[in-house]
Amino acid sequence: MSQSAASGALAELENQFEVKLFDRRGKRLHLSELGQQLRAEAQQLLDQAQALEQALAGEDIVGGLSIGATLTIGNYVAVNMIADFRRLHPMANIALQVANTETIAKRVAEFDLDMGLIEGELHHPELTIQHWRQDELVVFAAPDHYLAEAEALSDQQLLTQRWIVREQGSGTRQAFDRAMHGILPDLYIAMALQHTEAIKRAVEAGLGIGCLSRICLADAFKRGTLVPLPVNDRDFCREWYLITHRDKFHSAALQEWLTLCRERWSA
Repeated sequence: MSQSAASGALAELENQFEVKLFDRRGKRLHLSELGQQLRAEAQQLLDQAQALEQALAGEDIVGGLSIGATLTIGNYVAVNMIADFRRLHPMANIALQVANTETIAKRVAEFDLDMGLIEGELHHPELTIQHWRQDELVVFAAPDHYLAEAEALSDQQLLTQRWIVREQGSGTRQAFDRAMHGILPDLYIAMALQHTEAIKRAVEAGLGIGCLSRICLADAFKRGTLVPLPVNDRDFCREWYLITHRDKFHSAALQEWLTLCRERWSA
């Protein structure tokens, strides 16, 4: 549909029901308050219509799916999940977006994503949040760091370090901050970076020590380019979550994906 045809159809819809679904600011359209209220119902109708069209065309009912994942999950777990899903459903079209917890939650709430895989704890009135699987953060350093041979780090030793950590808004940073309760305000955060690989490279270069998921450090520990630092009396365990919009129509693809998350990819 051309832009002029779409504009005409929107204007006709608004005139028919004597409502204003969009605020027009110059040449840009923004959903009005009423438009925001109706978006969930409209999205459900579109999703149901697409599922019906696929069934009538004799296509695999497990069709397209848009997944959001936070950085650790997206970079180290989700790609293998997608490959597994495609082996089961070769015709499935899976799109993956990777960002931090705050961004993925926002996109799921706005129906830009069908569901999200997140690392951070979240409370959102429009989202359904389910526990998925456990994860663990690990404090780590370069192998030539003077604490590399330490049996376990005390709080005092943690307070003397330069820390290279994830940015605010990420699930990893949330878990790190919680684990460091009581001493967090006194920690020296030398750098806050958005990407796990950048943090690993900075720690390898001797710029400080870091704290990331064990999953994204496994290869570096195996190669010996980074080493774990045991820490006394600090809880680095956390949960990963599945999030969907409360009003989201669960297509066959989304139902299958969620089932596999719970039954096949939960550990």
